[in-house]
Amino acid sequence: MKRVYLALTSFALGSALTALAQAPAAQHPAAPPAAHEAATPARVAVIEFQAAVAQTNEFQRDFADLQKKYDPKRQQLKSLSDEIDTMTKQLQQQGTQLNDEERQTRARAIDEKKKQLDRDTQDAQSDFQSDMQDLVNRVAAKVGATMQDYAQKHGYTLVLDATEQQQQAPTVLYAAQSTDITKAVIDAYNEKSGIPAPLAPPAATPDAPKPSTSH
Repeated sequence: MKRVYLALTSFALGSALTALAQAPAAQHPAAPPAAHEAATPARVAVIEFQAAVAQTNEFQRDFADLQKKYDPKRQQLKSLSDEIDTMTKQLQQQGTQLNDEERQTRARAIDEKKKQLDRDTQDAQSDFQSDMQDLVNRVAAKVGATMQDYAQKHGYTLVLDATEQQQQAPTVLYAAQSTDITKAVIDAYNEKSGIPAPLAPPAATPDAPKPSTSH
C-alpha cells in the first residue's frame, strides 16, 4: 500500500496539475485594428499567461481555500489507506495461524476496502479537478481582460504567450526582458481586484494553469 499512501499525500498537487495539463491553452482574441493603425509599426510584448494567472493574489487565495475544502476528504482517504495497510500486515503476520476460511474472509475484506479506496479516490480527484478548472477559467478570463487593457494603454499591437510547451501558440525563442509584461499585468490585476497577497503561500501552487478556450 506504499504507492497508495504516496498518491494520497500528493493528492492536491497531482490532481491540480492533471486538470491543468489536460485543459487546452488559452486564446485571447485581439481587437480588430483601426484604419489609422495600418501604418503603425508593430510593437510586440510577451507574457507567460499561465504563470500570470497562477501568481495573482486572487488565484493564490482561492487555491488555498480549495485545498482546505478537500483536506477532510484527503484525511478520510489516508485513514482508509492506513486501515488497509494494518489489515494487510496482520494477515501476513497471522496467516499461518488461521484456517483457510478465515484467511479467505480477511483477504476478501481487504480487497473490498481496496476497491472502495480506488472508487473514493477517483471520485475525489474528479471533483477536485472540476473545481480547479472552474477556478482557473474564472481567473484567466479576468486576467486576459486586464492584459488586453494593459497592452492597449501601452501601445502594444501584438502580445505573444511565452508559456512553455504551448501547443496552439507561437513559440517564443527569444524576447528581450523589456518586452515581458507578465509582472506588470499581475500587478495591474492585483491592484484592480483589491485582493491582498496571501499571508502564506498555498502548500503547492501550480505554475502553469491552462484555462479552457471558453470564457
